[in-house]
Amino acid sequence: IKEDFEIIERNQVPARTELKGEEKEKAEEGRWSAPILSLAKKASENVLKSASLVGFIPKPVSNDSTAKTSVRYHAMEERANLMNMMKLSIKILIQSALSLGRTLDSDFPPLQQFFVVLEHCLKHGLKAKKTFIGQNKSFFGPLELVEKLCPEASDIATSVKNLPELKTAVGRGRAWLYLALMQKKLADYLKVLLDHKHLLSEFYEPDALMMEEEGAVIVGLLVGLNVIDANLCLKGEDLDSQVGVIDFSMYLKETQDSDGKQDGGITAVLDQKHYVEELNRHLSCTVADLQNKIDCLEKTNSKLQEELAAATDRIGSLQEEQQQLKQQNELIRERSEKSVEVTKEDTKVELDTYKQSRQGLDEMYSDVWKQLKEEKKIRLELEKELELQIGMKTEMEIAMKLLEKDTHEKQDTLVALRQQLEEVKAINLQMFHKSQNAECSLQQKTEAISSFEGKTNEMMSSMKQMEERLQHAETARQAAEERCSRMKQELAGRLNTCRQQMSQLDSKCSTLEKELKSEKEQRQTLQRELHQEKDAATLLKTELQQMEGLKKELRKLQEEKQQLEKVCKEQEQALQEMGLHLSQSKLKMEDIKEVNKALKGHTWLKDDEATHCKQCEKEFSISRRKHHCRNCGDIFCNTCSSNELALPSYPKPVRVCDTCHTFLLQRCSSNSS
Repeated sequence: IKEDFEIIERNQVPARTELKGEEKEKAEEGRWSAPILSLAKKASENVLKSASLVGFIPKPVSNDSTAKTSVRYHAMEERANLMNMMKLSIKILIQSALSLGRTLDSDFPPLQQFFVVLEHCLKHGLKAKKTFIGQNKSFFGPLELVEKLCPEASDIATSVKNLPELKTAVGRGRAWLYLALMQKKLADYLKVLLDHKHLLSEFYEPDALMMEEEGAVIVGLLVGLNVIDANLCLKGEDLDSQVGVIDFSMYLKETQDSDGKQDGGITAVLDQKHYVEELNRHLSCTVADLQNKIDCLEKTNSKLQEELAAATDRIGSLQEEQQQLKQQNELIRERSEKSVEVTKEDTKVELDTYKQSRQGLDEMYSDVWKQLKEEKKIRLELEKELELQIGMKTEMEIAMKLLEKDTHEKQDTLVALRQQLEEVKAINLQMFHKSQNAECSLQQKTEAISSFEGKTNEMMSSMKQMEERLQHAETARQAAEERCSRMKQELAGRLNTCRQQMSQLDSKCSTLEKELKSEKEQRQTLQRELHQEKDAATLLKTELQQMEGLKKELRKLQEEKQQLEKVCKEQEQALQEMGLHLSQSKLKMEDIKEVNKALKGHTWLKDDEATHCKQCEKEFSISRRKHHCRNCGDIFCNTCSSNELALPSYPKPVRVCDTCHTFLLQRCSSNSS
């Protein structure tokens, strides 16, 4: 930690014996002034150390054992100082509360200083926890253990967690202390923590105040606060950004009042000197902490920038891959669409040809069916004619009885008839063979031919009977010959017509067989084409499945892209917040530096030293009262110091003179610009 000191000569440095003598004299003044004296002692030791570093005083040789003892001694001094400051703050808080005789608000200065001192006591010896931003020291971690050890404190924990204004662990810890003080159970909760020191060892170092006897002493002192009634409002308070700096001015005022009768001048100067040195030490500590935080923030900022660059590179590569996949997808889609269109056109053409061929076949089948119906009609007519012939033959039998004389001529006619019957048999055999070649459609013809053969057989039997009767019908030869000649002519004509019809049927059957063969070949070709189309359909299905897989991969890539965009947005927001924090910390650094300059350059004037206003130079009287400027420390009248502004060392607006008011306003406007 860098500290500013003045270079002094060796003879001006007070000896340790003199300092010890002064301490013994001042110890008689009262126990409550011990912390201020210890702070003065510590400041003088710091002066000696700085002088030895510069070279005016020889530096003693340090060993490991002496270093360890000095660290322990330093920790003991810190614990003693904090315990004494806690005693002072509790004493002044109880005295002021009893003198007022009312409930205390959060604006009460002794109560604010009590919480600041208590916060310092709880922060003493805390272990630093490493987080993403950097090292974090928060006393809210040990306070959360109270909820587990004491179930009565669960209400405090839930109410603190439900406050939306609190964003940091320090703010939650301060709110927890406020609520515990209002319940008058602050001492009880801290006593429960001290009873379980094995749990506190996770948060505190072994030489911390809460791990030693001083913690039990402070808990015993906190029992006296149960006399006070506190009414603290947490909604309007900004607990996250409060600066925890101990204000020694109220303690110095009391020392001035108590020791002013004996030796007020020297003690006041010494106290003010020690107060300024302690303030300087606190400010230097805060500056060092802020510098460490700034370094950590810069490191995290650089890390985040590197991660952002890597994320942007990855997003660019993913976008290029996505574009390539889109192009491949479009090519596959175009190919699939073209193949689907070609297959659709081929199938349409094939369907048209199939429909046309089917229509031609249907027409052919209808024509054949019509021809079969006509043939059936013709066969029915032939059967009717055969029946007529049978009737004629019966008449001929009657005539044959009458024509027994013409037997020889009838025998000749019978020979001719036999020849005709043989020709009919040959024709029937040919028809039978042709009907066998014709398939299922010509079965009816075969049945008709078989019936016709039966009829011919019947004709043969009837002809035999006719031969037997012709012997008895010789007398009717002439008439029968004439009739037979007529019948021959008619039968020859009918046989010619039957032959022509059979030749036509044979030609139609051959054409039908050829058409059936062609249809079978077309069906085979259509089946082959259907198999090819099925194969093409399976290929298209596989391509569609690949397309679905590519779509899923695209969706996954899009989701990853969205997640990366969210991460980038969050990182950008974090960077913006870090920039805001850096700007705020820089402003605080400038404020602290100006406060240091102001503390070095200005001193707090006493009331007795000023008789006139520094600005208007009017003499003070009973009507014209004295007022201190909290920035420069000079004394002004009411008209010259009527302005109020918020200073870094004061949490609320305080009285400031006109010159300081204009100077501070100019500085704020320059910082904002």
